[in-house]
Amino acid sequence: MAAEVVLRGRDQERATVQELLAASRAGQGSALVITGGSGTGKSSLLKAAPTAGFRVLTAQGVPAESALEPAGLHRLLQPLTDRLPESLRLATGLAPGSPSSTFARQTELHRLLCELATEDPVLVLVDDAGSLDRPSLEALAFVARRAAGHRLAVLFALEPHRGENPLTGLPVLELRPLDDPAAMEVLSDLSPLGLSEDFAEEVLRLAGGNPLALTELARTGELPPDSALRARLRARFDALSPDTRRLVLLAVADEDLELDSVIRAELETEALEEARAGGLLVLRGERVELATQLTRSVLRTEVPVSDHRQAHALLADVLDSEQHTSRWLWHRAAMSREPIEGQAGELGAAAARARRTGDYPAASLASERAASLARSPQDKAAHLLAAAADEWSTGRPRRSRAMLREAAVHVRGRELRGLADFVRGGIELGDSVPGTAVRSLLKASDELLDSHRPLAVTALVFAAEAASIAGDQADHATTAARAAALRRTDEPPATALMFDHLEGMAATFAGDHLAARPALDRAVRLATELPDPRSKIWGSQAAYVLGRASRSLELATQAAAAARDTGMTSLVPWALVYKSLAALLLDQHSISLDSSLEGVREATAMGQPNTVVDHLTILALMAALQGDKTTAVHRLHLAAADVSRRGLGRPSTFGSWTLACVDLVDNRPADALNRLRLLAVDTGRVHPGIKVMTAPHFVEAAVACGRQAAAAKVLQQFEGWATGTGCPARLALSHRSHALLAGTHPSADEHFREAIRLHRVGGTPMELAKTELFYGHRLRRDRQPKAAREHLRDALRIFQQYDSDHFVGLVRAELRASGDTIAPTRTTATAELTPQQSQIARLAAEGATNREIGAQLFISHRTVEHHLRNIFARLEVRSRVELARLLG
Repeated sequence: MAAEVVLRGRDQERATVQELLAASRAGQGSALVITGGSGTGKSSLLKAAPTAGFRVLTAQGVPAESALEPAGLHRLLQPLTDRLPESLRLATGLAPGSPSSTFARQTELHRLLCELATEDPVLVLVDDAGSLDRPSLEALAFVARRAAGHRLAVLFALEPHRGENPLTGLPVLELRPLDDPAAMEVLSDLSPLGLSEDFAEEVLRLAGGNPLALTELARTGELPPDSALRARLRARFDALSPDTRRLVLLAVADEDLELDSVIRAELETEALEEARAGGLLVLRGERVELATQLTRSVLRTEVPVSDHRQAHALLADVLDSEQHTSRWLWHRAAMSREPIEGQAGELGAAAARARRTGDYPAASLASERAASLARSPQDKAAHLLAAAADEWSTGRPRRSRAMLREAAVHVRGRELRGLADFVRGGIELGDSVPGTAVRSLLKASDELLDSHRPLAVTALVFAAEAASIAGDQADHATTAARAAALRRTDEPPATALMFDHLEGMAATFAGDHLAARPALDRAVRLATELPDPRSKIWGSQAAYVLGRASRSLELATQAAAAARDTGMTSLVPWALVYKSLAALLLDQHSISLDSSLEGVREATAMGQPNTVVDHLTILALMAALQGDKTTAVHRLHLAAADVSRRGLGRPSTFGSWTLACVDLVDNRPADALNRLRLLAVDTGRVHPGIKVMTAPHFVEAAVACGRQAAAAKVLQQFEGWATGTGCPARLALSHRSHALLAGTHPSADEHFREAIRLHRVGGTPMELAKTELFYGHRLRRDRQPKAAREHLRDALRIFQQYDSDHFVGLVRAELRASGDTIAPTRTTATAELTPQQSQIARLAAEGATNREIGAQLFISHRTVEHHLRNIFARLEVRSRVELARLLG
């Protein structure tokens, strides 16, 4: 039976049920209450339970029988009539006579099921438990609480409900809405021939991750008249008290409804509690919101228009016209049967004021409402495009696309077309094939040049970023050339920064690092002075290319903060990319790890899969540089499909670099060399900036394979970059590479010593440790064991601090070979945890399973187990309980 049930996005929930049933088979009986709103898949999860080997008993709640006592037990025990004791036959109506007491009935039921479990494991499935009659549900809850020690499992499916819950105290598994990828899989299952992107996005928006809603919306985008979900929502609404229905309609009318307005409307808190218990409203802080967009969609069509107008009138009466201008204007307009002259303009002005304060959600809503009241197609399009831009800025690309679709039929003229292409290109930069974004943004730049010149230049910088993500040097160069032709001598600072950024990056990609430096210098200087997040991001990128990692990190951190402060949250994941890279250049792995983990979460929530992939590949490279090949490969595997499908050259180049590092960790220098050699000859879409950065590993691999000539050629380009930027960290790597190339020549010592000095100046301890490992190896081979041990011991301490087991093993082997019989050992009680260990320890202390920890940190559950063993040893604890107590 389980094999026939297809459940998307419920792997963790299925695993929980499987673990519970496995434990029950082994005599460790238990129970679980699966809860969630209508259509979330509770019944499907019960049907998917792996029942092989179990005697399965079912009790299906039936609303029509909820008052018939004990109808549920009657249905459950009918198949066991010949095994029932007389007391249960009487209690369930399966034999004539007077029933026994409630407690006797419950204990007899427990005894019977435990007796059956001695023959075969018993699984009791209780679907729609809230519709069971009360005595039956109480009896099954009694059994569930006493399942431990028996081969007995009880699974309940229960919708949240108001009032006393007989299942209180039992373990609960809440089914949350499906995420977008899982929801898209559901739609693909329902429509094998595919759905248009626009239609699919609208269905996803309305369904809000509800599997039943996805199923019912998949055909037409609306719930059909005979929809089970529509009927449930309407029935739930109709069952509410009059005041509660009025409150729900206020939430339908106002997406920003707050508790203060509810109180001003003289609606009692009991109404709010009733609506929450009925699953129609949720309370988030001081805001009262509908549980789903689908609730709004259904009630807008199911409830008479006159009732909606009354809700608008009530809100217009209780809202302050100055404090909540745009909302008050809207409700006043919605009270009328016909739009009043000037109302659209008033709402548009209110949207502009909200935009200036960084309240983009309010600006978007006001613009959307202005569009609904606008009389001319051009005005309607302008308001919708403003709303689309606001939604994009705040990180809601799906809503932005919806606004663009609605505006499309009204857009006329170059200016409006340019604005539409600019927003579309910005969205595509985060979630589409980068080449598509380049085309949209270049088109936008042409159309906006006369009417919105700064925006036209911004479109060019975004187009260049898209070309960079694709690894398309030709597109990048073309875009930069177009920008250079537009530059004036009197550009304002923000525009001048964009031109400098494009000029410097184009020269960098062309390999002319000396020519790039002045423009990038100017970009960094201007970014330091300008407050807006985009300027900070571009300045951070310029500083990174120049090797000014500390300044790059500072600007990227400022960019993320400014993006949040100004409401332009869609820029946060992008800023975090450069924060992670700058921290990685400084060997500040803790900052880089935290930044990219946050970047993945933020980019996922904002529908920016391209940025998700950027962060995953940075995380993979970080793991590879630490010698953790399992984690590196695991993270690359998570990103691989999008890298290939979307043609992402920048993450692809990071991926090749990462795999080359893994090859070196596995002592396969020939494989690493072949992998990096393909980058060196520009095979496929390769990001030229990242390609240059791989040179030290190319040299390491080539020297190990006896290919010194190839190594020298690649090193020459890297040295030009390092020298041109003057970055100590990169100059150190250049000297280390020269030392490896020198082999046994005396100049190797000079290069090693200079590399060590520069590593310390640049503050890159991890690379310092690797250089000391290389140098220690050379000194040992040159029969200078004492000098070798000094460098190797320094390297060992650093690698231990970074929890780099692979490199710790290499250093220990070198120390033994150099005659060090008492190698330093890892300290335990006072040792600090590494960044990744700290993350794992915190999550474990909070109760997360190994699989849950792995999913959050993008590592395998076996890697989590390995790290937990080291964490327990370092902190001298023996269990998660002790760990939670220590960290609490």
